[in-house]
Formats: sequence, structure tokens, C-alpha cells
Amino acid sequence: MTGRFAGRVALVTGGGSGVGRATALAFAQEGAAVVVSGRSPNPLAETVRLIEEQGGVASHVVADVTRSDDVAGLVEAVVARHDGLDIAFNNAARLALGPIADLDESSWSSVMDTNLTGVWLSMKYEIAHMRTHGGGVIVNTASIPTTMVPGHGAYGASKAGVIALTRAAAREHLSDGIRINSISPGPVATSMSLAPGETDSDRDARIGAQHPLGRVASPDEIATGVLWLASPESSYTIGHDLVIDGAATA
Repeated sequence: MTGRFAGRVALVTGGGSGVGRATALAFAQEGAAVVVSGRSPNPLAETVRLIEEQGGVASHVVADVTRSDDVAGLVEAVVARHDGLDIAFNNAARLALGPIADLDESSWSSVMDTNLTGVWLSMKYEIAHMRTHGGGVIVNTASIPTTMVPGHGAYGASKAGVIALTRAAAREHLSDGIRINSISPGPVATSMSLAPGETDSDRDARIGAQHPLGRVASPDEIATGVLWLASPESSYTIGHDLVIDGAATA
């Protein structure tokens, strides 16, 4: 396959569904060899199947981004399979709902461990490889502010932390030849945007009634932004948070 990423190796965490799967497919369609990672093997295997069905190159590694040994092993596996790592999309995330005062400590910790510590650990090992192998590109999944949505405080705090961490890492590792940015989607048609008991059509109607554009984004629309940030076309874009939210925060 030919395209912007021919000959490049891309890692996608949280690659078993939603934006992660859409982005993995998009990277492969543009020529990258893709490794997808997550905690559950079956969804990852399905992403690999979809990529291979289209003629792309893909494999998966089961790993938990909250565990340092898992993340170190993940990066080692990618390098062993493909002799390097050029692009990383750190997308693994989880959601815990509830007012701040009512959240239990385990729910708070699970969100912070995955969404923020997981991004830090991922960058830690990705950068360690990239800085000694000619550089690379990292894109982290953040989010538009969710503080106006009751029950999303922990998620919003973790994603605000991702933006701050991204900016700090971008400045610190620019001299290593590594470009680091984040992307902040608005509501997207994934399972994470469903309220308890909702169907997809229920969710679409609920968000559509409140959203300036009148609809949720498709995962492919977010993937387009990730690929731009990962491409040479954005070579002067560093430490930036790319908001793709259909004017939700305008």
C-alpha cells in the first residue's frame, strides 16, 4: 500500500474499537504497518482482521497502559516486529460517572491511572526509543472540557492533565526530534458516549438536540485529525491541542 505513511510503523493504544480502530484502519490505508493494543484480545484481533482484509499490515499486543511492565513490553514488541516505532497514538481511556463528592476512590483512580498515568507511561517508553532512533511523532487523546456535563468531572480532570502533560513533553523533547501533540474530540459515535441504557439512536437524538452542528462526530472524522498531526504536513505544529468538536466549544 502507498500513502503518506508508507514504510512507517504506527502504534495505537485503545485500538480495539471507536476512534482507536478507525485511526488504525486509516494509518494502514495510508501505508503504515500498524500495531494495536488494549486489554482485551478479541476486539484487537477484529481490528487486525479489518486491516488485513483491506490489504494492510497489522498485528496486536495485549497490554494494560496502567502497568509499567506492560507498556515497556508493548514498545519492545513493536520494535522487535518492525525494527522501529515512528508514530504513537496514545488513545486508551476509560470513563467513570458520578458527582465528585460521590465518586469512590477506586473509580477516581481507575480513570486517572488509565487516562493520565497511562499516557505518561506510554510516552515514557515511546520517547525512550524514539530519542535514540531518529525521532518520531506522538499524538495523545485528550478531550474538550466536560465540566459542564454533570458526572464527568473525573474524566474531564484526567483529560485536562493530558493536555498539560502533552505540552510539557512537547517542549522537553523537541530537541530529540519528537513532535508531540494532542487531539480533543467532541462527542463521538462510540460506546463511551452512550448514557446508561441508551441505544445509538437515543444518543444521537440527545446530543443532536444540544449540539451546534446537530450531530455527533464519526470516529473517522477524528482519525483524520490524528493522521494530520502525525504527518509531515503538520511539521510546524508542536505542543498543540487540536479541537475537533463541531463548534461545541466555540
